[in-house]
Amino acid sequence: QVQLVESGGGLVQTGGSLKLSCVASGGRFSTTSMAWFRRSPGRARELVASISWNGHITDYAESVKGRFTITRDTNKNTVYLQMSSLLPEDTTVYYCNYYYTSDTLGSSLNDWGQGTQVTVST
Repeated sequence: QVQLVESGGGLVQTGGSLKLSCVASGGRFSTTSMAWFRRSPGRARELVASISWNGHITDYAESVKGRFTITRDTNKNTVYLQMSSLLPEDTTVYYCNYYYTSDTLGSSLNDWGQGTQVTVST
């Protein structure tokens, strides 16, 4: 069974930074792409960033390009999201999960963590 544990969220002011972490277990972390998603109440899940299994290829939503950086540590089964220049519109819950190009919003994934809340104040 896949387990995902996100952490690192919090309350920051506009322009601040946070680093999210996600520890994955029960899946094929070392051979599978990973991604960070976010979802606000009443809105569809959004793909924030993805990273290939070897960390060589990354991709970002236009809204976060140049501000967020996704990395991974295979030895620790952990994926990170460094967030800088945070904006109030980045406020929401962030989730990580395995990433498949055939399902970019993770609609077919059944196992999700609790997520970590990011709140950016004005």
